[in-house]
Amino acid sequence: MSLNNTPSADRLHIAFFGKRNAGKSSVVNAVTGQELAIVSDTLGTTTDPVSKAMELLPLGPVVIIDTPGIDDEGELGQLRVKRSYQVLNKTDIAVLVIAADTGISDEDKALIGRFKEKNIPYIIVYNKSDISSVEITDSNSLLVSAKTKENVNELKEMIARLSKDRENTKTIISHMLNKNDIAVLVVPIDESAPKGRLILPQQQTIRDLLDHHCMTVVTQPEELTKTIEALSVKPAVVITDSQAFAKVSKDTPDDILLTSFSILFANYKGNLRLAVEGVKALDKLKSGDRILISEGCTHHRQCGDIGTVKLPKLIRKYTGISDLGFEWTSGTGFAETLSGYKMVIHCGGCMLSEREMQYRLKCSQDEGVPITNYGTAIAYMNGILRRSLSIFPEIADILDK
Repeated sequence: MSLNNTPSADRLHIAFFGKRNAGKSSVVNAVTGQELAIVSDTLGTTTDPVSKAMELLPLGPVVIIDTPGIDDEGELGQLRVKRSYQVLNKTDIAVLVIAADTGISDEDKALIGRFKEKNIPYIIVYNKSDISSVEITDSNSLLVSAKTKENVNELKEMIARLSKDRENTKTIISHMLNKNDIAVLVVPIDESAPKGRLILPQQQTIRDLLDHHCMTVVTQPEELTKTIEALSVKPAVVITDSQAFAKVSKDTPDDILLTSFSILFANYKGNLRLAVEGVKALDKLKSGDRILISEGCTHHRQCGDIGTVKLPKLIRKYTGISDLGFEWTSGTGFAETLSGYKMVIHCGGCMLSEREMQYRLKCSQDEGVPITNYGTAIAYMNGILRRSLSIFPEIADILDK
């Protein structure tokens, strides 16, 4: 992936919802100017959410999502409806498409209620204005025709206005540094590293630092000591891959701030305070307890995979409990219920949108299941979490409570 590409997780997610044959897919195609979605008079043509990352003027980089009809029927149809509702967890702006010749339905009203419940900005689009018309009574509704393209540009402009209200001005770490500060990034190149490239959180952190005129030095754990010695100015911070935390901590002088990519992303997209509070659940585990390890991406599992191999091994060693049960989720899938788990350990979430990461955190909070993340857990079990939070002093104080 080029450093100039916007990752899907950082793109505005615009999802189109509606009943079967309301014209969702036709509106999607009209807005994007592409045959992104299959259009047919047959009910239920869209059977699964369809996502497409693209550039859409005047919005810029977005992810467009077309969803199955919210009025689908039968056992299979209900599964499709469920998948449509699950898309809400990653939706930044919702577009509800209603056929102008049929009007708003109970299913539409229920969906609007969910938009409001989840605080998702939404637009109501009355499609098929070429054959019928309705009276528009509020500012977030619009009459369009996917067939004639009437008001399609106006719809894009409405989405753009809503998107400005959702703009994320947060940075990963640069807001905590000064211009021309030196950051040393420790990136292990081992059997689990992707061939020929850096992983996404490393790329994004480098770009964040460069954008804010910090000086970036990238090295491997074995060369960290020599790297620091070679610098004429002391680095402001060392940022490491969590798997190398123990060695990097030993090799980083005490007067240099230390943290990890995973901890930075727990703060950037998640809730670092919640992760630090949740990590203490490791000390309360008992024989037979179940732990959910969740990742936001899907990748080929290596023999030394951190989620399925290294973390379980480290947790068993730290707790001294050999019969802990581990289960895993990856990609967009997340456990429907967390009951039965004593804790959740999540990756940094670089492949998830902030809204979806926040949804997962809220699920844990609502069900009273402690949640932490990879970097926080690894630093805690290595006895270096306090130091790893030195760049977040207000959060490090949680360890004393």
